Amino acid sequence: MGRNYDIAVIAGDGIGKEVVPEGQRVVEAAARRFGFSVNWKEYDWSCDYYARHGRMMPEDGVEQVRGSHAIFLGAVGWPNVPDHISTWDLILRLRRELNLYVALRPARLLKGITSPLAGRDAKDIDFVIVRENSEGEYSSAGGILYQGTPEELVIQESVFSRRATDRILRYAFELARTRRNKVSLATKSNGIKIAMPYWDERFAAVAAEYPDVEANKFHIDILTAHFVNHPDWFDVVVGSNLFGDILSDLGPAVAGSIGIAPSGNIDPTRTNPSMFEPVHGSAPDIAGQGIANPIGQIWAGAMMLEHLGELEAARAIEAAIETVLSQGGPRTRDLGGSAGTVEAGKAIADALA
Repeated sequence: MGRNYDIAVIAGDGIGKEVVPEGQRVVEAAARRFGFSVNWKEYDWSCDYYARHGRMMPEDGVEQVRGSHAIFLGAVGWPNVPDHISTWDLILRLRRELNLYVALRPARLLKGITSPLAGRDAKDIDFVIVRENSEGEYSSAGGILYQGTPEELVIQESVFSRRATDRILRYAFELARTRRNKVSLATKSNGIKIAMPYWDERFAAVAAEYPDVEANKFHIDILTAHFVNHPDWFDVVVGSNLFGDILSDLGPAVAGSIGIAPSGNIDPTRTNPSMFEPVHGSAPDIAGQGIANPIGQIWAGAMMLEHLGELEAARAIEAAIETVLSQGGPRTRDLGGSAGTVEAGKAIADALA
């Protein structure tokens, strides 16, 4: 057992507390099979923590997890805490202070899942969204003037730097070289007059460095339509923080369910621990019922192991997910079944044995 990984675990809120244990169960099963070990260190940072302490995480929280090999995150957010507090004080703080500037979000139709798109199968839906994760539309620049008066004025700035734009574009092109050599840009330069033409310009400049990779661009509105009508057109799709966020929900939806979708927040330099989480949120409407789909969390665990270099284990987890789904194993309600979270998680862990 020479390979040992220290993983920071933040289950967070709502269904995060239910799906994270199933993700851990499956990662541990993979560890036993492939000869490595995982040490989990649990952190109770959440909206419950906020209710007790008036903050989502300790002041030195980032430093507490910085020495980990990776972070395994469940979900953050609850109705008693405004979203801009829960998100900004925990998820975005970790992403930015740890330089996790790539949000990597695959959308793939797994065996055993039927797409809501008629006539589509696995060969048609297999792409990955690369989202700029550090600035853009989610920059905290702006304010409210004359608040509470009829003259109230709200200003929200989007901030784009050449450094951040170019590095996310290069990441997308490098990733495409490991896949099918195609990158599509999400833009809106026909409506957003300054920022998006700048993205178009930088995209063209970076694309010139990769003559072997096909490059094209789509305005975000028609791109969403193409995700539905022509998902087979896409391989790597790259976009700004906002556009990548929007597409990250639509992509998994055409692949069957947002409940299966994983996400990686990546520091490509590997200076800091990268963070892995499902795309779905804390789902207060079903939290506590034991019915949430654990596959997004489990697949995020596979992404985490791949990032750590445990490629065989990562592939085995993905194969186990597909085995359970394609061979009539338990599935949760969002996939047309009646299984609970624990039952579905155990079945995937057992398929790794």
